[in-house]
Amino acid sequence: MWPPFSLNRPLLWVGLVGLTATLWLPDLLLRGVALTLVAVGLADAWRQVRREHLHARLGQEALALTEDGVIITDAANRILAVNPAFTRITGFSLEEVRGRNATSLAAPRHDTAFFERYWQTLQATGRWEGELWNRRKHGDEYPEWLRVRAISDASGRLSHYVCLFTDISMHKARERDLRRIGFEDPLTGLPNRRRLHDLMASRLRHLRAGESLDIALVDIDGFKAINDALGVEQGDRLLARFGQRLAHHVAGGVVGRLGGDEFMVIRTTTFDDHDKWVAGLRAHLAEPFELQGHSLRLGLTIGSCRAPEDGRESDTLFQRLESALYAAKRHGRNHSQRFRPALDVQESPQLGLVNDLRHALATGAQLELHYQGQHRLDDGSLVGWEALLRWRHPRDGLISPADFIPLAERHGLMASLGNWVIDEALACQARWRRLGMPELPVWINVSALQMFQGELESALSAGLARHGVPARLLGLEITESVLLDERAGDIAPRLEALRALGHPIAIDDFGTGYSSLSYLKRLPLDKLKLDRAFIHALPGDRADAAIVTAVLAMARGLDLEVIAEGVETEAQRDFLRAAGCDVVQGFLYARPEPAAALEARRQPPGSGALALAVADAGGGAGELDALGAG
Repeated sequence: MWPPFSLNRPLLWVGLVGLTATLWLPDLLLRGVALTLVAVGLADAWRQVRREHLHARLGQEALALTEDGVIITDAANRILAVNPAFTRITGFSLEEVRGRNATSLAAPRHDTAFFERYWQTLQATGRWEGELWNRRKHGDEYPEWLRVRAISDASGRLSHYVCLFTDISMHKARERDLRRIGFEDPLTGLPNRRRLHDLMASRLRHLRAGESLDIALVDIDGFKAINDALGVEQGDRLLARFGQRLAHHVAGGVVGRLGGDEFMVIRTTTFDDHDKWVAGLRAHLAEPFELQGHSLRLGLTIGSCRAPEDGRESDTLFQRLESALYAAKRHGRNHSQRFRPALDVQESPQLGLVNDLRHALATGAQLELHYQGQHRLDDGSLVGWEALLRWRHPRDGLISPADFIPLAERHGLMASLGNWVIDEALACQARWRRLGMPELPVWINVSALQMFQGELESALSAGLARHGVPARLLGLEITESVLLDERAGDIAPRLEALRALGHPIAIDDFGTGYSSLSYLKRLPLDKLKLDRAFIHALPGDRADAAIVTAVLAMARGLDLEVIAEGVETEAQRDFLRAAGCDVVQGFLYARPEPAAALEARRQPPGSGALALAVADAGGGAGELDALGAG
């Protein structure tokens, strides 16, 4: 089919005049000139036809290549043309939809008011963009992101609408998965810690006169030994069955998994039989679990409390449950402990520090991140930063993460602390980008609790969106202790999802635990961080030298880049370079510094690197990663 042909061509009119002249000019020479003009005009017309035809073909090819669906309608919104992607997404061919009103494809999820706003915006601005639900040929509904433009002809009158849409079904499914991950324990399907907080708060709000909440924190004794003996897969199966049995026993109550081998049970009751209820839980769970030909009887340590007697806020009750559980553990295995005020008195110095940490998190004024550079060994270039968490207490001065991280874990503050680190690191990255500093990844440490409480993905997504930083600039270091955690069976899909978002992933402190080397083959990793414990005695210690050499050879075989931590001497650096190490960090290159100090020494944009001086004071060989205690 030929494209529209324009008569607004001067050479064509010259040719037509020449054609007329050949009929009445008497002189042969003049007739020859006229015929030449005819030929020129016809050639120009033919070139126009070919050019317009090529443009039309290019447009059709472009529409065929795009992955987005395209609909072209007339001014009355009747469909004139669609592209192959439209057919692939909806199942409709052009013949099946030609002449139909485009809105007839919409799913019945939108009311009249929605389409009234749609047309008002389109008529007022000539464009509309937003989410719309449509229906495929076989009736199933799907969400799409739709962009519509109104097209006018040469006289300015509306002639067509061009609609470009993207099927966002997969995006919506990922959103649902993230929401589910945020509130559901992936192994058992039970509510996770975050959801348990919400459910407890809801039950507290709806307590009626004469009602109480019985709450128990149940810990399986010696679960790691079971995991080691039967394997992670069987350990996961045991946890799932344990959760199912607990849920079936507590009809009408709430059962959730806080992580690892810790479960929480909540019931609303009018009976004053708390101790009897806890004993009933223990008796029900004492029945053996049949697993892979083994009959397992589990010992349980239980901490419990009762609301409103022991508290009216979910945070307070969580804290008191933890106190009761740890008190029970001090008595040995298979004990129960109900909360009593004396437990708070026993832990009052620590609780004071916990309250100070809560205040620091609320204000953000006392916490800070220091950054230590990571350098490529072959040329010394700066390739990344590690973020190190510091707490500058107004009374006690600089408090080591080794002191406050365990407290944060025990008292349910790890999610808040981890979220603060994520937000602060991203805010710093955004500021460095505005200052024109080189775009290098900042690595933060993710603890076991943060990894498995289900808030990590949402905190990362929110932070990236808020600060406008690409995910590739925030690396996640997973401590080797996470692999030793009983929940490690869940970690591979979580890491896959985080890596798919764009975050590079590293295993931190490698070699300090007892994780299986098979993890390195199975997990989606980019880097491996060799712990400073193996670097300190290099090159003199033959055992450490052999271990480091073996790890580097193994990493090369797995295409993993190795970062050696704690490099303090030239001899250590030279040994690592000769052994094939990729990247190092340590006091030989730079001590950790606050962002302001780095920014003050930044070079102008385009320099390609930051001029980092080697600081002479501060820190020590035992620098702890941000959230390093897992």
